[in-house]
Amino acid sequence: MWWLFAVLSSVFAALTSILAKVGIEDVNANLATAIRTAVVLVLSWGMVFLTNAQKGLGEISQKSWLFLILSGLATGASWLCYYKALQMGDVSKVVPIDKLSVVITLLLAFVFLHEEFTVKSAVGCALIGAGTLLMVL
Repeated sequence: MWWLFAVLSSVFAALTSILAKVGIEDVNANLATAIRTAVVLVLSWGMVFLTNAQKGLGEISQKSWLFLILSGLATGASWLCYYKALQMGDVSKVVPIDKLSVVITLLLAFVFLHEEFTVKSAVGCALIGAGTLLMVL
């Protein structure tokens, strides 16, 4: 079932870009990011309470707290930069560059998580990089 959620994630991410580009017209990019974040916050906590997952709060280790907070900071920085880029540039150019995160993630997973980096991964990274370059030129 993971693949279904991954596909849905990509569909919602695509909608995010289009809806954001229309929504940030004549709106400060930082303010737009804050509004988006507030909506995500309400939706996320709503799902926690809907699924009764709040009971797990006390079981989270200090290490997990640290890395979840760092991940949240990285997400916030990403969103702030993304909205500013969307406001200044074309969606058709901003999104491909943003998706270079796939290549960067694979490289970081190889270096820090010691995940396998195969010929298939290398070719895929090269193709994503080349495709990004073609789309933004």
